[in-house]
Amino acid sequence: MTQQMKTPPVVSQEAWEGAYEEMLVKEKAMTRARDALAAERRRMPWMEVTKDYVFEGPSGKASLLDLFEGRRQLVIYRAFFEPGVYGWPEHACRGCSLGADMVGNLAHLNARDTTLAYASRAPQADIQRLKQQMDWKMPWYTITDSWDKDFGVDQWHGHNVFIHDGKHIFRTYFVNNRGDEAFGTVWSYLDVTPLGRQEVWEDSPEGYPQTQTYKWWNWHDNYEEGAAPDQRWVEVSDAGEAAFRNKSA
Repeated sequence: MTQQMKTPPVVSQEAWEGAYEEMLVKEKAMTRARDALAAERRRMPWMEVTKDYVFEGPSGKASLLDLFEGRRQLVIYRAFFEPGVYGWPEHACRGCSLGADMVGNLAHLNARDTTLAYASRAPQADIQRLKQQMDWKMPWYTITDSWDKDFGVDQWHGHNVFIHDGKHIFRTYFVNNRGDEAFGTVWSYLDVTPLGRQEVWEDSPEGYPQTQTYKWWNWHDNYEEGAAPDQRWVEVSDAGEAAFRNKSA
């Protein structure tokens, strides 16, 4: 027998809008708190990675620095796809697979000088087969040493965040458990990086790279490295923002 749901009351439009406005106050407070937490995260101390790690990629052996793919920041998700994991060898862990399904187009993340990579202990042949089967596009590497144990992901999933200065690599953040479940959008990843979204409204330490809000946004097949923002898009986004500000005033 289906249990009857105890649903909220049905009210008039005026009452509904009043309830919505009350909820909106709390939601805006949560957004501001999330922004403040991200600002604090950007001020977390860094830990230098002094050990040399070796991964296997589609082209052979790769160092941790190679995983950055020439960008300054790197987010690595430890996905469980290997012998002993439920679903092997046809599938990866169901939770990790759900997370992989939520990953958006990586061009936007890459445009902010950030690379997202997955890492597992499965051989590359199995990883490439699985990526094709599931239509996943993220770079995915094979762990060959103690990297997973050293960074807290040998027994459980998690995202590790790194930055480099050309010669030195630093670990800047780590999140696992329920903190993993909201990942997938460009904003969710950038908010855990040391440089953040890199937009002028953010509270970041002095000297951090920042550009005008909205202006760097582009179609995912239209980014050109080093290109100035499209002037027509600058005008359109300025007009849209001004209209919104006037409406909210």
